[in-house]
Amino acid sequence: MKFELLGLNPEILKAVEKKGYKKSTPIQEKSIPAILNGKDVLGGAQTGTGKTAAFALPILNNLYEKKHAGNAPRALVLTPTRELAEQVGESFINYGKFLDLTTIKIYGGVKINPQITNLKAGTDIVVATPGRLLDHINQGTINLREIEILVLDEADRMLDMGFIRDIKKILKVLPAHRQNLLFSATYGKDIKQLSADVLRNPVFIEVTKRNTAAEKVNQIIYRIEKGQKRHLLAHLIKEEAWYQALVFARTRHGANRLARQLDKSGIPATAIHSDKTQSARTRAMNSFKKGDLQVLVATDVAARGIDLQDLTHVVNFELPQVPEDYVHRIGRTGRAGKSGTAITLIAPEDRAQLQKIEKILKYSIPEARAKGFKPVFEQVEGRSGSRGEGGRREKKGKTNKRPSTNSAPGKKGSDNTRKFRPKRRG
Repeated sequence: MKFELLGLNPEILKAVEKKGYKKSTPIQEKSIPAILNGKDVLGGAQTGTGKTAAFALPILNNLYEKKHAGNAPRALVLTPTRELAEQVGESFINYGKFLDLTTIKIYGGVKINPQITNLKAGTDIVVATPGRLLDHINQGTINLREIEILVLDEADRMLDMGFIRDIKKILKVLPAHRQNLLFSATYGKDIKQLSADVLRNPVFIEVTKRNTAAEKVNQIIYRIEKGQKRHLLAHLIKEEAWYQALVFARTRHGANRLARQLDKSGIPATAIHSDKTQSARTRAMNSFKKGDLQVLVATDVAARGIDLQDLTHVVNFELPQVPEDYVHRIGRTGRAGKSGTAITLIAPEDRAQLQKIEKILKYSIPEARAKGFKPVFEQVEGRSGSRGEGGRREKKGKTNKRPSTNSAPGKKGSDNTRKFRPKRRG
């Protein structure tokens, strides 16, 4: 559907057109009219489906139509991470560039005094992480008594990160009468309870089945010994000449170690996680977006807010602790209608966690082999075998008898000599 048919202000439509958006996505088409009409919304949508615009556009519209002289914020958006707060805040700024509305981003890792100064000057919209917002509440530097609209964005991640107590504290200082919007890519008991506590007669909008992966993401599994994972990853990056890849590690230490190993093998890489300063995280993100880095190794927390429409590859170097996070991870690619590839490296000890993920997905992820690497085959009940070289399907129980000739790419005998050259964009 064209945005012109959704009832948005002409100034907002002008900003949307400037962003190059032609037609609304399903989540936008269903959410925007409901939010414009003041309804509470429980939205379920995968990452990369246009969720931010689905709530940002109607919020801007409603605030602009009911503009008043006060300087206290009237809309509050809570996000789980700094990166996502930055991304969502920038979206509000871009979509509202032709409106007389202001947006302030509040998150930790940076000095609080500039935020206090901005709040004193007045704003219409606050996009914040729970922790830093509570700092402002406790210091009395923010007035939330005029909030008309509350958004809990990526609510499942906020609960996974232990923000439920912070959220409850924030809810206590908000006006009882307000519009509430809750968006989540996955649903569990905690989300159901939170939505019951916060939402009032909500409109339920679900554009895809719960906990499902994006259709345009090609998912592949490689079974490999744990000690060979980094060698296989380097081999795939070089052999297939990946332009860029977002690689997920489970721990901060593991992310640092893998980034160093890839960098030493001639693949420009850096790590991003919560121990990094905000300035370091911002520099890493900017370098990755510009194409100066070939690989960004991230933990689940830091990866929220990474929005790259041209990202072609996501790699699960290690499986997430929360099975539902697999959907979030691979949703970093295949965005805005484009295709992408999600590769998962599975060691024998990962089998149980893989089964939990596939139970959520309700299907088995196809397996593949890499030339020169001996796969670790396990008899997995319900699986249909592995996809061999060239996409050939191996019969269940069969193994590849060819010996490993290149278990550590980059060593003597390897033909993986391609070097990364940063791509210059437009």
